[in-house]
Amino acid sequence: MSNSVWNERGPGVRVVASPSTWIEGEALRQLDAVARYPGMVACVGLPDLHPGKGTPVGAAFLAEGMIYPHLIGNDIGCGMALWTTGLSARKVRPEKLAARLDGLDRPMDPTGHEQRNRLIAAGIPEEGAFSLGTPGLGNHFVELQRIQSVADEAALAALGIETDRLVCLVHSGSRGVGESILRRHATRFGAAGLDANCDDAQAYFRDHDRALAYAELNRAVCAERLFDAVGTDGARIVDSSHNQLSRIDFDGRPGWLHRKGAAPVEGPAAIIPGSRGDLTFLVSPQIGQRESLFSLAHGAGRKIARHEAKAKLEGRYRRPELTAPDGTSRVVCGDERLLWEEAPGCYKDAAAVVDTLVAAGLCRVIATLTPVVTFKTSASEKVRNRRDRWDRRRERRNSRAAKEGGTR
Repeated sequence: MSNSVWNERGPGVRVVASPSTWIEGEALRQLDAVARYPGMVACVGLPDLHPGKGTPVGAAFLAEGMIYPHLIGNDIGCGMALWTTGLSARKVRPEKLAARLDGLDRPMDPTGHEQRNRLIAAGIPEEGAFSLGTPGLGNHFVELQRIQSVADEAALAALGIETDRLVCLVHSGSRGVGESILRRHATRFGAAGLDANCDDAQAYFRDHDRALAYAELNRAVCAERLFDAVGTDGARIVDSSHNQLSRIDFDGRPGWLHRKGAAPVEGPAAIIPGSRGDLTFLVSPQIGQRESLFSLAHGAGRKIARHEAKAKLEGRYRRPELTAPDGTSRVVCGDERLLWEEAPGCYKDAAAVVDTLVAAGLCRVIATLTPVVTFKTSASEKVRNRRDRWDRRRERRNSRAAKEGGTR
């Protein structure tokens, strides 16, 4: 690669990267392979580019006349959403807040009735109702953050963010809904593309849009559950999906823009989070950047694969450092393996990623935020006991309903 942050790899293939945002060779090979797909017009790797399951993450792909659902992946609609809260940043006690968040990964209503009602009210089919309002595993989280520094006071104020209040960041997607959509598609077509005008493509678009709606509602319900747990309320500032397919006009021709781990350049602000031990950046996108396929990095990007995490980092971190990365913030995670897979050392430096985007003219920094409490999975014995009680109650209810001639 050259010293420029814009690096051309071939016709229609470019990577936005600098020496400080090291890109793994396998990610570049995957990007080049996608560029050879029929109908592919342009491929852009962003500074968080890293290898995925056959295709790269942290990239945007523009195709003409064709769509490739496997490029979007199984978590259609996965994205980030940011809310204001009424919680004072000065009076915060991370350990107390952490104790209140246990259980956010459990069904908010064990019967599923409340979840189904929320989906019906939003006009969304009831598939995946039981999981609505839960963040999921992997790199998903629900997090309270405080403002660390402000680069643009006017832009921050225009968003309605007060520096003496905590904010809530949710990273989640369509849970099992997107997975079932991709599975149905892959069973018939594998990784092959579809003519964008065929009936099967139209069916995928309908399923895709449903998953987008589910994912957006899921993030909202996750935030509501946090607000209820800590006794506050909030207002949504940003919500954007980084796994999605959209139609755009490019050079006067219609095209299909596939984003896999790439945030859309739209609206007054975007969120680029780092690891749980790093800063999150609130940025102002610079609209009209066609060179980047109208996309920004969606995060810091992995530099250590999940299956390698514990072996590579065990000597670098002590167990308490995984649940209190900077000594003051707290991580709620009852899954030992996930703690290692999501350790701060598994990710690139978020500042390096954002600096590269700024150098490319794709965004300006509004403010930086730092984690206070990160929820991943429930940790306490109390919550495990509560789960058992919920399961037993549900079994009893279903047994009674069956005897009465129906099920719930």
